[in-house]
Amino acid sequence: MACAYGDIMKIDTTGASEVTAKQDKLTVKGVEASNKLAEHDLARMEQYKSKIIKVGRAKQMDPAVIAAIISRESRAGAALKDGWGDHGNGFGLMQVDKRYHKLEGTWDSEEHLTQGTEILIGSINGIRAKFPQWTKEQWFKGGISAYNAGVSTVSSYENIDARTSGKDFSNDVVARAQWFKSKGY
Repeated sequence: MACAYGDIMKIDTTGASEVTAKQDKLTVKGVEASNKLAEHDLARMEQYKSKIIKVGRAKQMDPAVIAAIISRESRAGAALKDGWGDHGNGFGLMQVDKRYHKLEGTWDSEEHLTQGTEILIGSINGIRAKFPQWTKEQWFKGGISAYNAGVSTVSSYENIDARTSGKDFSNDVVARAQWFKSKGY
């Protein structure tokens, strides 16, 4: 399936930071850690795969990227309590913040995945407007960073994750997405 926002396999990535890797008590970091984190979420992710692919098709978004955001944000639901995370501010698999968005659907619904994907697309478009000289893949990665911390926090491609959770959000998500792609997402 073609993704309207770029090719996730062409995006450079350093993967997960040591802080993120420690979630699963990993002794490795980087792309290897991101791959392991995604692998730990795969069995849970499978129950959402058909919804992820359906939303990806409808929104022209790579399903592997949706899966990677779900893996990073909620560990495919494992990090949630009654659908909530982030001290009661983040909702659902994609952790939509109730302080900034009117929540749609139940925490694991197609409506929720659609909303999260639309927020991601809005972030990509915001980065494209802010950095018109960047490439399509740079906009894609910048939009992933902005999904976590907002368009205003992205100041340069070199420091893309400087203000994201773990200071590695887009790099970790890109690496996880590349791994999920190899699993048919």
